[in-house]
Amino acid sequence: MLNNRSLLITGGTGSFGRALVRRVLELYPDIARLVIFSRDELKQYEMAQEFPPDRYPNIRFFLGDVRDESRIRRALERIDFVVHAAALKQVPAAEYNPIEFIQTNVMGAQNLISACLETEVKGLVALSTDKAAAPINLYGATKLCSDKLFIAANNIRSRDIRFSVVRYGNVMGSRGSVIPFFMQKRSEGVLPITDPTMTRFNITLSAGVDLVLHALEHSAGGELYVPRIPSYLITDVAEAIGPDCEHPIVGIRPGEKIHEEMITEADALTTWDHGDFFTILPVRPSWDVDEWARKRGATKVPAGFHYESSKNPVFLSVQEIRDLIKAHVDPCFIPGAESAAMTRHDTA
Repeated sequence: MLNNRSLLITGGTGSFGRALVRRVLELYPDIARLVIFSRDELKQYEMAQEFPPDRYPNIRFFLGDVRDESRIRRALERIDFVVHAAALKQVPAAEYNPIEFIQTNVMGAQNLISACLETEVKGLVALSTDKAAAPINLYGATKLCSDKLFIAANNIRSRDIRFSVVRYGNVMGSRGSVIPFFMQKRSEGVLPITDPTMTRFNITLSAGVDLVLHALEHSAGGELYVPRIPSYLITDVAEAIGPDCEHPIVGIRPGEKIHEEMITEADALTTWDHGDFFTILPVRPSWDVDEWARKRGATKVPAGFHYESSKNPVFLSVQEIRDLIKAHVDPCFIPGAESAAMTRHDTA
């Protein structure tokens, strides 16, 4: 799909962007241009050390911000496909800085849509979050609004372009998420727990990347993709990373949910099951739904279907969490190693 084509990734220097670049280069070695669009020159410099221009002449680094529509439009010249990963995403920060999140997550999305419609982009996949389903915090609300903007952009018939969205849960090992936070804190011997009943969905970076590439290739325009992924208890994550640490209960942060959901009962009316993932369709798609479902082997979910982290039939065990950390976050991970070393030092 991407060989001899061009792809731009907004927020391309983040954890997801880097993983996507590696996967694209592996699957499509003849990609014509791979443009990394982000606003942080230091991260671009650091990423260029991994992908030096003499070895990867098809990679370009483009400084810019999704808040600047003219800059986005310039970056999209001669671009075929876009993956939109740029966002502000820290829940507590959104509660205290709401307009900043609105400017980036909502207005930035609209700027990107407008720029795509004025250039020759053929397809776009935007990244979303489980917090956009029935949101209770500002971050989730901005991402829900962003999702609606991208889905509605398919109603503009003047251009042959497909917009779709991928929504998933916590990405294992991404910056600012609970696993790297716990791994950093375990040397102190204390892993703070927000609520002992808290659950979250879990997805690896590689699984997230693969679903985005699937959407980019197979979307008819207007689908919202939701992966079928396991859940975990936050207490099991703490046990997997710091079994010798204290686990005090500190209470939830502003805007935080005890459990997350990715498909609400209201969504179930237009949700289809593909086996490994679901799709939530627009209420009035521009294509024949029955034909779409037949080609993709999709079946309608039952009325009242609800996909929530606490009611997920698949939960990760403590050992499975450890194995995933070794495989996807830190291959040298040894649970409790740092706290054990600290204890030996304290008692020497």
